[in-house]
Amino acid sequence: MTELIKKKCISCEGYGSSMGEDEVLKYIKKVSGWSVVDNRIEKNFKFKNFVNAMEFVNKVASLAEGEGHHPDIHLWGWNKVKITTFTHALNGLTENDFILAAKIDLIKSEKP
Repeated sequence: MTELIKKKCISCEGYGSSMGEDEVLKYIKKVSGWSVVDNRIEKNFKFKNFVNAMEFVNKVASLAEGEGHHPDIHLWGWNKVKITTFTHALNGLTENDFILAAKIDLIKSEKP
């Protein structure tokens, strides 16, 4: 994960195509708790309360804007957030998705 955190997402035009299955399987091992679902990666997060969930959502939004790579963010229940990411322009996964996932995990590990 450390190697991914040090990287920055690149423009989608920098990729000729999305990752193949073997490459996805290699990268998914680098991010804890994320699952591959329909050419996307996703993870559920749970918080003590609604305010903590919203703080997390806002931090993820700021991160995504800075990286130029934007996940789908779903707030559900009153304290749960599901993040789904894939490279929209290629309708598949690229290293950007795993960089973002690693950085999102880093946000979650911070104290609220």
